[in-house]
Amino acid sequence: MNPLDQTALQQLFTHARTHSNWQDRGIAADTLRQLYQLTAMGPTSMNAQPGRFVFLTTPAAKQQLLPALAEGNRDKTLAAPVTIIVAHDPAFYRHMPELFPHFEGAEKMFADNEELAQSTAFRNGTLQGAWLIMAARALGLDCGPMSGFDNGKTDEIFFTENGWKSNFLINLGYGDSQKLHPRGKRLEFEEACLLL
Repeated sequence: MNPLDQTALQQLFTHARTHSNWQDRGIAADTLRQLYQLTAMGPTSMNAQPGRFVFLTTPAAKQQLLPALAEGNRDKTLAAPVTIIVAHDPAFYRHMPELFPHFEGAEKMFADNEELAQSTAFRNGTLQGAWLIMAARALGLDCGPMSGFDNGKTDEIFFTENGWKSNFLINLGYGDSQKLHPRGKRLEFEEACLLL
């Protein structure tokens, strides 16, 4: 593979920002499908793909989420064109025979070890949420990932039938760059890394 050019690196990393204010522009359903298809190509442990994504695209859908949101996250969530509940399926391993067919018994390995299944689901579902942010930026969309909500209440509202577990939220759309705060400082290499 060849390194990406500077323009691509800026779009994905150095110029990309976390947004809380949004332009009045919708996102087509086909774009959301493309977003998922790109996200699904990111690596996960044993290709397990435990990430699950709920795209809230209508005011009515967002109203369902409202009781679970912290007060400070309500207005920006209502204003965003789309809010994504990034979740994971604790029983992801049911799909292992088709997703990782060359490892016979992978499904049983997780089914017989709840601790392994839960840690794998959470870790890799989180990773898929990060892939989704990068895929969104690659498609020219802006993201506002956030905590600040009640996971238990969210799961009760949206996931009583399928047993999925919420992790974090992402507001998605076209950000209003005029309302951004200055970018926060990042730790230097020497502060965050060991080179052994």
